[in-house]
Parts: sequence; structure tokens; C-alpha cells
Amino acid sequence: MNLYPSNKTERPLVDISTVAVDKSLPKEERLAEYVRQIKNPYCFTCDGFTVHASFTSDGICMENRIQGIMK
Repeated sequence: MNLYPSNKTERPLVDISTVAVDKSLPKEERLAEYVRQIKNPYCFTCDGFTVHASFTSDGICMENRIQGIMK
């Protein structure tokens, strides 16, 4: 499965600003509803920017990565 659409023939990316999840739902249902609406939680848009989320196996969290960039 291609997580990152590369052309217009694949389904369009969802803008995260259009996703609305009922906060009164239980945690599992909120997560399922978010995934249902966003379609691909690893690739979506936000204010016109394409966001590609990925994770590495080295265990360094995003916060530490950003702090490393800012030094």
C-alpha cells in the first residue's frame, strides 16, 4: 500500500481542518472516527501544506528531533 499519494489519480488528501471528532465518545471510538475521516493518518494536508508523518526505529521522539534542529 502506498501511504503517500504521488499523483492526481489516487484519492485526494484530506485537510485536517475538516476533521471533527466528538470528544464525548470513548477513546477507541474517537480514534476510529479520526482515522475514518482523515483516511490516511500518515499523509494529509494542513493549510495547503502536505504533511507526511513517519517514524524511525531509533526511538528518538519528535520533540527531541525539533530541539536538536533548534540548537
